[in-house]
Amino acid sequence: MAKAKSLHICGECGYKASKWIGKCPECGEWGTFQEEMEIKTGNGISKNPTSLLETKKKVFSFNDVVVDENFRYKSNISEFDRLLGGGLVIGEVVLITGNPGIGKSTLLLQLVNEYTKYGDVLYISGEESPMQIKNRGERLGVGNKNLFLMSETEMQVIYEYISAKKPKVVVIDSIQTIYNASYDSMAGNPTQIRECALRIVELAKTLNISFFIVGHITKDGKLAGPKLLEHIVDAVFSFEGEEGLFYRILRSSKNRFGSTNELAVFSMEESGLKEVKNSSEFFLSEREEKNIGSMVVPILEGTKVFLLEVQALLTDMTIGIPKRVVQGFDRNRIQILIAIGEKRMGMSLGAKDIFINIPGGIVMKDPAADLGVLISLISIYRGIPISQKIAAIGELGLRGEVRKVFFIDRRLRELEKLGFKGVYVPLSNKKEIEKNNYNLKLIYLKNLDEVIERMV
Repeated sequence: MAKAKSLHICGECGYKASKWIGKCPECGEWGTFQEEMEIKTGNGISKNPTSLLETKKKVFSFNDVVVDENFRYKSNISEFDRLLGGGLVIGEVVLITGNPGIGKSTLLLQLVNEYTKYGDVLYISGEESPMQIKNRGERLGVGNKNLFLMSETEMQVIYEYISAKKPKVVVIDSIQTIYNASYDSMAGNPTQIRECALRIVELAKTLNISFFIVGHITKDGKLAGPKLLEHIVDAVFSFEGEEGLFYRILRSSKNRFGSTNELAVFSMEESGLKEVKNSSEFFLSEREEKNIGSMVVPILEGTKVFLLEVQALLTDMTIGIPKRVVQGFDRNRIQILIAIGEKRMGMSLGAKDIFINIPGGIVMKDPAADLGVLISLISIYRGIPISQKIAAIGELGLRGEVRKVFFIDRRLRELEKLGFKGVYVPLSNKKEIEKNNYNLKLIYLKNLDEVIERMV
């Protein structure tokens, strides 16, 4: 007979405890334990053991496995295909998260309309009725006889229908609304999310059905539910974007079939989300001919180079502690760059309020942006204007040295494509740069002592 046991499980790492505790001893997070019911059979042995014959059917010799040449589904949204690694892999499970109303369901409706050319596509919603989905779909220009709508929240019903119909692509919107009646808990509970996700992955891998799962996020920006959900899916994409802005950023934090940290930009329009192919030009469209306190840096996100503007502003401190307001960049890294500027460049910044901004809503994590940030601070501190056709590439060390960066050729090609005239580059990259020809004025820097005399 089955026995039910109450356990408290950490939503971050899955650590199990017999009673609630405030801090998880495994991952160190606070307030992450939630009560769940664990059901076990009396002797710990399954009542319906899988036969050896059935098990052998699931085991294949590596050399006997045949890979379909067309194992990816392509869409007309090329930026999303690039994010996936070249298209949606057959049997792949993709998790898409983001703030409410940011465009998750809109993008998925546009995508499923594209995938209908490969066969039947099923859109399952636990939040909207088929009439509501169709009303929104017609506004987006969606409509195809191979697109089927389903409003259901019970996992067993969904499992049986998909097993019988075997569509090519399925959307679950959202995983927090789906529940398994075998477990005595509400939909959205970590147990329900985990068990329903495991059933979805089982369907994907046994029937070669591709899934998109929509996941809600908490108020602090984390995925609602157990951390296991991110581990068992094949790819995790998250929507980012400032409230009130018309563009959206889709970032991949995990991808088993493509590179991670890829980034794609979309604009939100009346007819839905439209891809922004030339994103660098998009982010630099409002710059003036001469700028004080502004520098362009080419950063690498996954396999794509983005040109972003670093803006710096200094004001005299009026009262209290000087402000360090940073948007779009690591605050701790800014503190290091300020210390380098004071020690190596002779700038007196201790009594200044410092503001650093990266317009566009993208958060810079590439260390190659260090030089551009510091040059923008020097520009505003000394009042030196910088041409909008000049960029900077380089990581900075504490001794003031300009360190080598990777993928320098991709960065320079992107600058060349958008008509830039000059670029500050590390001297340590010179041998690699000289192998190619660039229509750019290359300003080599070994350390910060050479910056002021070469600023143009």
